Amino acid sequence: MQFLASLLLAATAVQAHYTFPRLVVNGKAEEKDWSATRMTKNANSKQGIENPTVADIRCYQSQNAANVVTVPAGATIHYISTQQVNHPGPTQYYLAKVPSGASVTSWDGSGAVWFKIFTTMPKVDQNKQMTWPAQNEYKTVNATIPKATPDGDYLLRVEHIALHMASQANKAQFYLSCSQIKITGGGSGSPGPLAAFPGAYKSNDPGILVDLNKIAGAPDTYQPPGPAVWSG
Repeated sequence: MQFLASLLLAATAVQAHYTFPRLVVNGKAEEKDWSATRMTKNANSKQGIENPTVADIRCYQSQNAANVVTVPAGATIHYISTQQVNHPGPTQYYLAKVPSGASVTSWDGSGAVWFKIFTTMPKVDQNKQMTWPAQNEYKTVNATIPKATPDGDYLLRVEHIALHMASQANKAQFYLSCSQIKITGGGSGSPGPLAAFPGAYKSNDPGILVDLNKIAGAPDTYQPPGPAVWSG
């Protein structure tokens, strides 16, 4: 009986976690899971990362992907999730331009090369319940590739930071994926500020070590971790 209870608890824990195996561009999903999105180490376990200073915080990948998705500048993007994104917390999107001479199918995204293009903030409804955009949906929130983004090959990084246990150090959970994309029809913008993963986050950042009870009383005070959003 105790063994059965343990199995049920384990199953429930997995159901509460998620991965983002498929990018959707202007309503069209990549052809199959992990096609142009790099397979993550938690593809089976669904466990998130709790220490934001480790190397896995970059893409959490177990292998590169075979394909590249073409994404027009100005396109709407999101990711399909394997389970409901049911934990409270922000969703953020980053881009990193592949250096000249490197290949998007093998470049590791190291260095201060990442710029943030989107983040979300919480809201409190009339019943004093705090919610986040796309919470409890089977996909991440929509974002837009800035039209001023220069053409070229990029890694696109999505993350959802689950904050339900974040009042303790290293208890926020990071769920993320990186996709190999080619941006076309872009502009001549100068994206920034640039950040590195690891390096962009610390365990005690106010958006990572956070008491949600305090945020619920003043949702506008939440501070998403990482650099400012570049919108072009």
